[in-house]
Amino acid sequence: VQLQASGGGLVQAGGSLRLSCAAAPASGRIYSSTVMGWFRQPIGKEREFVALIRWNRDATHYADSVKGRFTISRENSKKMLYLQMNSLKPEDTAVYYCAAGSRWGTRPYDYNYWGQGTLVTVSS
Repeated sequence: VQLQASGGGLVQAGGSLRLSCAAAPASGRIYSSTVMGWFRQPIGKEREFVALIRWNRDATHYADSVKGRFTISRENSKKMLYLQMNSLKPEDTAVYYCAAGSRWGTRPYDYNYWGQGTLVTVSS
């Protein structure tokens, strides 16, 4: 699966951004067992889990740091994954990555495929 993330940018604290991730599976379809996730990596820090969703169900899971502010969703017909980010804080500044895998997990190694990342900068 090829993934391409977009939608990052510069926003003031309290603002909103919507990230998108386009999935292009080699087979033309995304298996129903696929789990899609968003991770982020602040400069100089390790990559951390943000949110995940099952491709065929509305089951979701969020990191405590974003719960209530971020919403993960997908549009199966368009093979798109989204991350709506509201009430952004300076500490949300990071490169955001979308990922796909077959395991319901919050660790980077749970995912086999990664997008190239999109930078989100939140100014105070």
